[in-house]
Amino acid sequence: MNIDHLEAFMYVVHLKSIHKAANALFLSQPTVTARIKTLERELSTELFTREGRGLILTEQGRAFIPFAEQIIQTYKEGKKQMKERNEQEEIVIGANVITSQYFIPFVLPEWKKRNPDVRFKFMSGTNDMLLEKLLHKQVDIGFIRNLAHDDLQTCEALDNSVKLVVYPGHPLLQQQDITVSRLAEEPLVFFECGAFDWNRVHKLFEVEKVEPKIEFQVDHLEVAKSIIKSQCAIGFLPYLCIKKELENGELLEVDVSHLIQIKQHVLLAYTNEGIVTSPIWEDVQAALTAFQTNDRVSLSNE
Repeated sequence: MNIDHLEAFMYVVHLKSIHKAANALFLSQPTVTARIKTLERELSTELFTREGRGLILTEQGRAFIPFAEQIIQTYKEGKKQMKERNEQEEIVIGANVITSQYFIPFVLPEWKKRNPDVRFKFMSGTNDMLLEKLLHKQVDIGFIRNLAHDDLQTCEALDNSVKLVVYPGHPLLQQQDITVSRLAEEPLVFFECGAFDWNRVHKLFEVEKVEPKIEFQVDHLEVAKSIIKSQCAIGFLPYLCIKKELENGELLEVDVSHLIQIKQHVLLAYTNEGIVTSPIWEDVQAALTAFQTNDRVSLSNE
């Protein structure tokens, strides 16, 4: 049943004339007549009878009026709700790969709970891709590594410093002032990724003129973690990917700050100053604090 046929029927009912209904609907009289006839065929009943030049509702036509009104009203309400839904606020969030994997799943559901009327769109990509989308206003806020640009506003968001981690019970945990030569004796899993300055780790061994014992060279953080947890090697890994394991004791950090320190942060970047005054901004800041203190409850209840 076509909604246009129902509307034609109701216009004829109220105006008591196909001619007047056609003018009101900006249609021709034959079109209105055809719609009424089609509706009558679908209902298998006559809705009007002619009396001279006028139209008289049949008993069946009169009985059908409340149903036609209800269908039309329901359609209008549904159309209005869909329009409002399409016009709801949308926030586009972008993040580099490591932030996408280890931070976004923690906070995105919470942001939605706190902002049920906001539609969240998320995209993951390289830092260069996210920079381009930020500059073209295709992303509202982005989590990226340090990329300087005059049109980009940034602030430090997440600590992602590189740490040396080992499995529980490893002998290095009992030693202090560990030397580079001692590290070179241990089998290493080496994770290489363009987002981090791994040359500094290589340089650590080059300066001391010792060859590291790299037994595994991988390009996936989860693979590197699994190798360390299986007690096959130790390794330098960025904090975001090992945060959970450090908290539950599956992995342990060995302090080598006297040998090397690779401080790095994930930055929160934006180009639209208006985002800072949005309620979403407060939720983003709360999420960053909760994540770094491992306090999901406070994020939910604030």
